[in-house]
Amino acid sequence: MQTTAGYGFSGRIAALLVMAVLLSGCGINNIPTYDEQVKAAWAQVENQYQRRADLIPNLVETVKGFAKQEQDTLVAVIEARAKATSIQVDASTLNQPEKMRQFEQAQQQLSGALSRLMAVSERYPDLKSNQNFLALQSQLEGTENRIAVARRDFITTVERYNTELRTFPGRIWHSLMYSDMQPRANFEATTPAAEKAPEVKF
Repeated sequence: MQTTAGYGFSGRIAALLVMAVLLSGCGINNIPTYDEQVKAAWAQVENQYQRRADLIPNLVETVKGFAKQEQDTLVAVIEARAKATSIQVDASTLNQPEKMRQFEQAQQQLSGALSRLMAVSERYPDLKSNQNFLALQSQLEGTENRIAVARRDFITTVERYNTELRTFPGRIWHSLMYSDMQPRANFEATTPAAEKAPEVKF
């Protein structure tokens, strides 16, 4: 009797292990996995936008040293930076389209202000040849490229996560186990030129 009971217990354990393997192969973990990937991708987007924001004060000061009369343009960049850094989107608000829209609009305004600042710089040969300005220009250009890559990666991860919630078998797992996890908002183009990074080359 003990041997039979032992086999019965072992059989149940084996069945549970087989079910666990089958369930893991059926995408039961996809939704939380993809959600974590969305959060990680967003952290990279934030990191690159912050890197750009950190470059701006030095850039403004450098331009000011050569082009103080361009006060309106300089003020526009400073104000756009202040607005862009005041709108925060974290993992808990990634599913709020309006919040994402506000964030994106603020970043686009900053991109526009930076483009105008770079255009103004064309008028000042001494500024264009200044080593500090050239270094900042190069860093800004690299950062804009990294922002574009981070945004692309974020868009891809959000699309994968949202698709998983809406398609089989993810839709089933969502209704059974992850109903508290909602679709994530994504970037949307706010202007015709929204997908183009500011031109900072000379």
